[in-house]
Amino acid sequence: MTAAMMSRAYKTPRARRPSLHGMNQPTHHPDRFHLAQVNIAQLLAPLDDPQLAGFVARLDEINALADGSDGFVWRLQTEAGDATSLRVFDDDRLLVNLSAWRSVEALQQYVYRTVHAELIRQRAAWFERLGRPHYALWWIPAGTLPTVDEAKQRLAHLDAHGPSPQAFQFHKRYTVNDAAMVQAAGV
Repeated sequence: MTAAMMSRAYKTPRARRPSLHGMNQPTHHPDRFHLAQVNIAQLLAPLDDPQLAGFVARLDEINALADGSDGFVWRLQTEAGDATSLRVFDDDRLLVNLSAWRSVEALQQYVYRTVHAELIRQRAAWFERLGRPHYALWWIPAGTLPTVDEAKQRLAHLDAHGPSPQAFQFHKRYTVNDAAMVQAAGV
């Protein structure tokens, strides 16, 4: 892994929220755990095609926004500063985005409550609908980074089993404690 791929400085998280499982647990333990995130997108055309010009033109802006967001820890990137040239799947049109955040709330704030949301609204112009989960979330020990292989496994697990402490989504969240119980049980 290159120096450009190493983690960014940690920032202080802001909020805690009750678990969706009814217990008052924080959804993060910022000193001990971080949230890993993977999302994939299948291009409708090659990156240099005029059809994708709107997406490509916003990459630097959106990546800089992520890097400066509260709760941002790290993202997979090349020396060029993004991950669009990385091909980790057999299909060359499949892009991967892999990152780590201090909490679910920090990631959700970035994804849905910043200009990043504009790109989500326009995604049909650039990406095919996959028909399977295109993103997964899971907890990792602070100080570690998610790997591409791990991300692939988490997406596959989510596709096969639905949301669980091993791979979940915003609409069905699991806490660090949920993940620890599953790991302790050897599931």
